[in-house]
Amino acid sequence: MSPKPLVLASSSRYRKALLERLGQPFESASPDIDESAHQGEAAEALTTRLALEKAQALSTRFQNHWIIGSDQVATLADGSILTKPGNFDRACDQLSRCSGQRVRFLTGLALLDSASGETIALCEPFDVHFRTLSLTDIEHYLKTETPYDCAGSFRMEGLGIALFDRLEGRDPNSLIGLPLIALCDMFRRWGLDPLAEAYRNSSRD
Repeated sequence: MSPKPLVLASSSRYRKALLERLGQPFESASPDIDESAHQGEAAEALTTRLALEKAQALSTRFQNHWIIGSDQVATLADGSILTKPGNFDRACDQLSRCSGQRVRFLTGLALLDSASGETIALCEPFDVHFRTLSLTDIEHYLKTETPYDCAGSFRMEGLGIALFDRLEGRDPNSLIGLPLIALCDMFRRWGLDPLAEAYRNSSRD
């Protein structure tokens, strides 16, 4: 399969910044989909489905592209899902529930060839072990970084790292919303060598 122009199905500045690290030119566009969970849908199935649907939502606009979709949820040990909190009170509640607990972040990743309809999709897990947090810890963090648009109520790439005891997983980039190791694997399966292509792109500049 010959590489095609890349599209990131997201308006997230965090995902854009991650994809830029691979040195590949790309466009980005926001998909307009219903992100509600289906009744009884497991977190892994939800995030993988939404990643695919985000990519598919742009396929008529970008008809000869590789479209990257990604979605993320966080789950507590009891299986409950943590979404983007949206405000201080909900973020405070989320971090209080995470205190001293292991939280599993599940990041769905999909790569769609819009010309052929071929897809690759997976769910990348990553575990975060939170320190035992005081209410003061939580309030100081939230008022400093205001991570109300982030699943789990923290930003891994910022001060959120101070909330953790340890991390377990293959790719910490998945916590920010785009598992780059898995994405590079997908690219190679379809004939795009990220290292060789990044070298060619830099040589043209």
